[in-house]
Order: sequence, then C-alpha cells, then structure tokens
Amino acid sequence: MKIDETDRKILRALQQDASQSLDEIAKTVGSSKTPVWNRIRKMREAGVIGQQTVLLDAEALGFDATFFVLIRTSEHDADWQQAFLKALRERPEVQEAHRLAGDIDYILKVRVRNARAYDVFYQALISEVKVHNVTALLSMEEIKATTELPI
Repeated sequence: MKIDETDRKILRALQQDASQSLDEIAKTVGSSKTPVWNRIRKMREAGVIGQQTVLLDAEALGFDATFFVLIRTSEHDADWQQAFLKALRERPEVQEAHRLAGDIDYILKVRVRNARAYDVFYQALISEVKVHNVTALLSMEEIKATTELPI
C-alpha cells in the first residue's frame, strides 16, 4: 500500500492516542470523518495498522524489574528453535525477543516483579531448552520507551 502525507498524519495521530474519536483525528488531519475512516480501514486491511491495545504502567502494577537477557546457544537445528520459540511464546514475562547477528544469538526483554521472579523465569527456561550461555542485565532506569515510529 502506498502511504501519502494524509495517511501519515492519521498514523501519527493514532500513534499518539488511538482512543481519539474519529472527529478529533479528522480535525487534526484537516479532513472529514468519512475519508479518514476509509483510509484507516484500508490501512488496517493492508496490515499497516495492526492490533490496537492499551499501554499499562508496569511499575504501577508491581512489575518493577526489567531484564535484558542475552542468550548464546550451540544449538541451531529446527527442533531446538521450535522448542525455544514455544518456550518464549508461553511466557508472558517476555515482552520482546529478537534473533541477532553477531556473538549473541538472542536478546529478550523480560518484565518481572523482582529478581526472585526473574530467577523463576530463568530456571523454567533453561529446564526446557538447552542454552550455552545466558547473561541477564538489569535495567536500572528506563530513559525512553515508545511504540511510535518516526513517520
């Protein structure tokens, strides 16, 4: 799908606050509701706009610890990868998981209540899949976090 400047304005407005009314978005964009709604619908159908959700305050809910987990593995066959991905998908503590190029094979962003909860997560993970080396880095302070793309 080709995205024009009006689409970008709509996407910026939605990224800032997806709970805005269609009237508010149309006003921001400088258009009327029907064309804005049609553009939003087309972008959803094309997959440009995905799942809509709410952002929760993790600390307000007691999830005070964020760990970045660096994983090296000596296993790279399809069965291991399938078991590893299954283990990650089944754990809600894993907020992000990335396969990397370089010395580290995977990096995970894990959000838990405290260090003890991280250890429970870690013990469960290594009991299910064999890993060569795991390094956990505790985030001392979140300096910037956003889901907004620079469009």
